[in-house]
This record gives sequence, C-alpha cells and structure tokens, in this order.
Amino acid sequence: MTTLLYTHESCLRHEVPAGHPERPDRLRAVEKVLSDERFKKLVRKTPERVSREAVLRVHPADYYDAIERAIPEAGHLAHVDGDTSLSHGSWEPIVRAAGGACQAVDEVMQGKAKNAFVAMRPPGHHAETVTAMGFCFFNNAAIAARHAQAKHGAERVAIVDFDVHHGNGSQEIFWSDPSVMYCSTHQMPLYPGTGAKTETGAKNTVVNAPLSPGDNGTQFREAVESRILPRLNEFKPDLVIVSAGFDAHTRDPLANINLVESDFAWVTQKLMDIADKHAKGRVVSVLEGGYDLQGLALSVAAHVNELMKAG
Repeated sequence: MTTLLYTHESCLRHEVPAGHPERPDRLRAVEKVLSDERFKKLVRKTPERVSREAVLRVHPADYYDAIERAIPEAGHLAHVDGDTSLSHGSWEPIVRAAGGACQAVDEVMQGKAKNAFVAMRPPGHHAETVTAMGFCFFNNAAIAARHAQAKHGAERVAIVDFDVHHGNGSQEIFWSDPSVMYCSTHQMPLYPGTGAKTETGAKNTVVNAPLSPGDNGTQFREAVESRILPRLNEFKPDLVIVSAGFDAHTRDPLANINLVESDFAWVTQKLMDIADKHAKGRVVSVLEGGYDLQGLALSVAAHVNELMKAG
C-alpha cells in the first residue's frame, strides 16, 4: 500500500509579516526534504479546493464568508489578531489545505492508500468554531474528521495532536461529541493556555497529556503510553487523524520541549499500531506547527518515513 503526499505551491503565497515564524519557507523546507531519493515512492497528489459543504460541517456559514471577505488586496495584510493575518494569496492555500485533508480521507477510507500526509499551510488546530487564531483559519483536522463521518460512515474518529501548542480549536469543536476523541500532548503553560489534564470533555472523549518546560522524549513517551494509547485502544477508532506539529523539537524557538526526530518516528509508529489494530491501518496526517526549518525538515522526514513503512 502506498503513502500519499498532498502539497500545493499556493502555500507559498500565504504571506505573513516580516519575522513571523509561520512563513512560506516552512513549506520550502518540507518540500526539499521530501524530494530526497528515499521518498521517491510517495504518491504525490494535488489537493483540490475544499467544498463549502465540508467546511460548514465545522464552521458556520457566516464565519466562512467572513474569512473569505477578509482577504485583502495585493500588497496588504488583514490582521485577525496580533499574530494571525491574511494576505492576498491566503484563500487558495486555506481551502486547499482543508481540501487536501478531505481528499486524503477519501483515498484512505476507500482503501486506495494506507495513509497520507497533507503538507500544507496555514495550519488549523487553533481555529475554533467561530474564531480564527494562532495562525489558523479553518480547522483542517476537524473538517477531515467530519468528512469521514459524513461521506464514509466513520463511527469513531480519533484526532491525535502532538504539536507543542494545545489544539484548543479541535478540543472546542468536539468537546461534547462522543464520536470524536481528541488527544493531545503539548507544553503547559504555553499558548493558548488550554489543555489541562482536567479538561476531559462533556463525554470524556478529550484526553490531555501536558508536558512541562524542559521535558524531553522520556517524558513525552511516558505521557503517550500512560494517558493516550490506553484511551485510544478503549475508543477503537475507525480512522486516526494526526495533527502533526513538529514544534516540540528541541531546536524550535517557540517552546521549551526537547524532542528529536526519533521521538516523532516513535509516536508515528505507535499511532500506526493503533490504526492497524482498530482502523484497518487508516491514518491521515495534517501538518500543523514547526518553526525551526532544520528541525521541521528532519522531523517531517522521520514522520513520513514511518508512514511509508505501512504494510
């Protein structure tokens, strides 16, 4: 079975203010490392634009319209908050990032591929139902989960988020939904300030495993093994969606967790094991954070290399 890669050059046209960490060079670094000979067997796909219908399963129509209307004229930025902004070229990557996540679900749920990695920007896991924040506009992982339910009859979807920042948007969207389990490792305290162990959701399907500043792979692996994997095994998901943020890498400037590439390879394999056991191996991974270019490239390579080992 093949691993699919979704990416699109429009990601380079989502411009941000000078010095902003979520910059086009992130995707250039990812594209460069995945052009290496060892990734030649990746099946590369062009993400289509997401349907309005798919987005409206997560975000209301007035929110969708407000984001589209906020796209500025060329040469200008529209600031949503202090660190989240839109440029003239932002709409295309926003809709193709969500579209790629839905396409990946289609291919994986139909058995055409075992898994997929959606290498797009801007990221999505901070986007709440009606709030753009944390560099995010549409919640790509959430849209993909709802798409799997609506189009493929998935009864239980797990979203596992190892970005160093808690995915407050994904948690908020699925807080009261017993059909979607949201699991997260993240540094705490850190932006956005959510993600305590006591935040378990209205249906006990939110699993937070916060890490402390300075923690490394030892604490990360213990958190995953003690808190997240047992709950995933109990939940028995039909599909595993990964919010794959790589800003817990020791090189990353926005946090203080000290993971290395082997930690990301390890957690990828553990999530693939869960998918093999309960979900016919079906994994869809969507890129979230990761702001040191070398750390991002090395971590993505480790993550995708593990995905490609699927039997």
